[in-house]
Amino acid sequence: MAELLAPVSDRVMLTAAIDAGADCVYFGLQKLNMRATGKNFTLEELQEIVKQCHDNNVKVFLTVNTIVYDNELEDVKKVISGAKKAGVDNIICWDMAVIKECKRQEMPFHISTQASVANTEAAKFYKNLGAERIVLARECKLEDVKAIKQNSGIEVEAFIHGAMCVSVSGRCFMSQHMFNRSANRGDCLQPCRREYKIIDEENNELVLGENYVVSPKDLCALPFIDKLIEAGIDCFKIEGRVRSPEYVKTVVSAYREAIDAYEKREFNKELADKLVEKLKKVYNRGFSSGFYLGLPTADDFTDRGGSKAAQRKTYVGYVTNFFKEQGVAAVKLDAGAVKKGDRIMIQGEKTGVQEQTTESMQINKKPVEKAEKEMVGIKLNFTARENDKVYKIESNK
Repeated sequence: MAELLAPVSDRVMLTAAIDAGADCVYFGLQKLNMRATGKNFTLEELQEIVKQCHDNNVKVFLTVNTIVYDNELEDVKKVISGAKKAGVDNIICWDMAVIKECKRQEMPFHISTQASVANTEAAKFYKNLGAERIVLARECKLEDVKAIKQNSGIEVEAFIHGAMCVSVSGRCFMSQHMFNRSANRGDCLQPCRREYKIIDEENNELVLGENYVVSPKDLCALPFIDKLIEAGIDCFKIEGRVRSPEYVKTVVSAYREAIDAYEKREFNKELADKLVEKLKKVYNRGFSSGFYLGLPTADDFTDRGGSKAAQRKTYVGYVTNFFKEQGVAAVKLDAGAVKKGDRIMIQGEKTGVQEQTTESMQINKKPVEKAEKEMVGIKLNFTARENDKVYKIESNK
């Protein structure tokens, strides 16, 4: 069965991905990765992160997938050496300098989607270079995926969920041209997601706002995940290293349930529809099948900017203590109110992302219905930790 690969960029997301059932995670360090605007990790943290993952039977893939300049070659050597020492399972890369260094240090590597591999011969080329796996271009149709997998003799990884680029993945120069922030260096400002005005020579204006013509909807392959499994894909990849921890928890858990259901011969439209509704709760720009089922149409672009998430979180406070015997968190509400019946979310490095409905609250050991900007005890059905952040979940409707 295909691996499920989750995006992470901090400790909360890492724990959330593991808890949600990821088989492997991918992330970058503070240099040389395609999410320069993400939180990312440091080289010094790698050993501890790898241990947490391996203790939970989760593989670790490190992204070193930007264009590399001459003055960064020493950084490449240092990163790969550190990754190997820490026990990272694979490097995700595509620049030939990184590939060469991986081979020199005998570090396994995968070819990033930045290489835009979309045919069998390209896949074979990278296999002959020593790559263990290729991450296919997002622009591949399902038929392309099947052919490459059957004819190349190399492991194939493919995206199943998350943001789509209006250009061939990562090859857009719009952000570089407008803001000197390069997509090929992981620093894209996504100007394609904005509202634009077209002004003619007579100063007539046309606002392109209701239809964001260069802002694609997010990929969502869950409704046809059975077809991708049957295509023989070795690893399913979720995009979203700069999204939230609850996005990672929700998306990974939804696809985990779908893949496991297929294995048990229980995957069907009813389950798929239920899981898609779950995916709609977290950040999304609307959903599209991408290129898998045919070329995108006008319906595959957003009709407004920003997220269409069905719910949002609002910070209300933090945990000051957790009493294990009672299963109660002492929460300092310093930014909002919580009442019985509210849905709350608690996030922390070891806690990950946990949710529950508030059923029991006390102030000074006396039951209360509501608390606001004060210390309150909240009964939990999971373990929380000191300094975990507490949020209230509300509908966006």
